[in-house]
Amino acid sequence: MTDHGAQWRREWADAQKLKGPGLKGGSAFYRNIEEELDLARQSGGGLPLHLPSHTIDFSTCDVLGLGRTGALREEFLNELEANPGFHITAGGSRLCDGTNKYHDNLEREIAELVGVESALVVHSGWTANQAIWSTVPRSGDVIVYDELMHATALAGMKVSLALEQKPFRHNDIDHFIEILEDIKEISPLVKAGKRCVVIGVESYYSMDGDICPLRELIDTAKEIFPQGNAQFIVDEAHSFGCMGPNGLGFVKEQGLEDEVAIRMITLGKALAASGACILSNNTIRSLLINQAKVMICSVAPAFPLSAAGRAGFTVMQSEKAQEAREYLHDLTLFYLDKLTSNPIYKKANAKGLLRMPVHEDGDWHEVPITHIVPIWCKPKHAYYLSFHLVRDGINGTPIVFPVVARGEDRVRIFLHAHNTHEEVETLIKSICSWAEEMLEIEASGDKNRLPSAARLAYDLMEEEKVKN
Repeated sequence: MTDHGAQWRREWADAQKLKGPGLKGGSAFYRNIEEELDLARQSGGGLPLHLPSHTIDFSTCDVLGLGRTGALREEFLNELEANPGFHITAGGSRLCDGTNKYHDNLEREIAELVGVESALVVHSGWTANQAIWSTVPRSGDVIVYDELMHATALAGMKVSLALEQKPFRHNDIDHFIEILEDIKEISPLVKAGKRCVVIGVESYYSMDGDICPLRELIDTAKEIFPQGNAQFIVDEAHSFGCMGPNGLGFVKEQGLEDEVAIRMITLGKALAASGACILSNNTIRSLLINQAKVMICSVAPAFPLSAAGRAGFTVMQSEKAQEAREYLHDLTLFYLDKLTSNPIYKKANAKGLLRMPVHEDGDWHEVPITHIVPIWCKPKHAYYLSFHLVRDGINGTPIVFPVVARGEDRVRIFLHAHNTHEEVETLIKSICSWAEEMLEIEASGDKNRLPSAARLAYDLMEEEKVKN
């Protein structure tokens, strides 16, 4: 079998080279930084930027295949041809002559399509979440958020005027109720409806692949705060384009548009373009334009970004995109059926070597599911499995602490509409061949033995240590 992982392993091994010892007596500025990075490198946690070496994609966010198939490129080129006099740069921030007619038309089209008053296009999901969470919650408000909210939202909360911030356990309705009742008890202004509870959730959680119980959360919040001062902000980065009528997302599919104050959607995932968009009413739009520093102090999105986004929205509504959404759902069922019925997977799962917590109940034919299907592993094993997958030409991504909690290491796997059933079977074969090897190692009792692909990687790291 061809080894596709040599380049990946070399890049990884190079990223583990200790740099701090070589800077003794040098500038404290760089030495301190390198010594901080060395703490991760010592345990193989240095992160390189990998050049693509895979032949099968189970990692990128191009879930509908709009980028892979060339559908987006074709529509993007149509946009360029229809606007021959475009300027590359916007030339300034949105408030300083950076807003042009193309921006205005694009935002009006998106707002009309989704059914909101305002669609505000920005550079990225980070920009959008930073703008929302640093600006929308006001002084005296309370932020309540799911503990697994994306790091970009948490970064915005850190500079929010709302200093009272309370996480609730992931998708836990009972704990959510407890948190809201506590706020009502200790915050007289919130109880009186004069200050607000701003609630943050994601539709699809990108690291776990589960779905927010949004309707239950909204009903609970309305019952506890009947004055309407509990408002929801929903991050739809991973659901927009993948579900709902014409791919218009989770909130739309649930019929909860009037119950959600703000939706954040990204254009670089299912739409395969770039940028993000904040969906809201005009009150929120005015607040962001006037007070969101990340927007005020940034040059407006350039024409190519806006044009790619517009092309993405066009393709997303096509019949082919709808077929892709339906195929992706069926492919996910196929993957879950095939993997969990494999006897090696069953044995490894029983031994705790790998698991899929979201799908432990085996009810994926009866409940909504997502294309995000991570394999959870024991500590360090996420790297071992990734080395194995990459050697087989598959780009599984290891996700470890501090991105996820300690003891929750995993390989994040995204299924795509451009994946074939044969590619999915190849993925399952690779996962199970790794699991079989790990079962043999565990049965041998040799705690120092590494699986074959990981051994190739760690041997490279040891060679570098000897050189240094």
